[in-house]
Amino acid sequence: MKNITKWLLGLAIVPAGLVLASNHAKAGLVVSEWFFGLWDCNIDGRPAQMQWKVVDDSQTTCNGNICTTTSGVRVVGRFSDNGSAWVPLEKRFSSRQRQDLGIRYLGGEQDNWYLRYNSRTRVANGWTTWRGNRYSLQCRNRR
Repeated sequence: MKNITKWLLGLAIVPAGLVLASNHAKAGLVVSEWFFGLWDCNIDGRPAQMQWKVVDDSQTTCNGNICTTTSGVRVVGRFSDNGSAWVPLEKRFSSRQRQDLGIRYLGGEQDNWYLRYNSRTRVANGWTTWRGNRYSLQCRNRR
């Protein structure tokens, strides 16, 4: 009887351990998008780099003495024009089927950018805007 009790207790502990161990989202468990990774780019004839990745994004809110923490992830991007400082990018929209990426440049003069990836050539072509003018943007993923 003692052995059966231990065996049943063991069966109950294993699933509980799995649930408790997996209650936090991890960036590495997110499905990869075509635009993730480090890209070598050309922005209107100048060399540049772009990077997109998933990061852990835990949020804690408190109401008096009671605090709640939720786990999550978010996509972050950044862009460096001709070796300059990295500037944050925000994903506006993306499409897996058409392989489109709408980007919000979050530098001093914020603007919207666009890229479309061609899986045959492994190059993303699109445009940036600055002060109302459109400029070409071409990027190749380093994968």
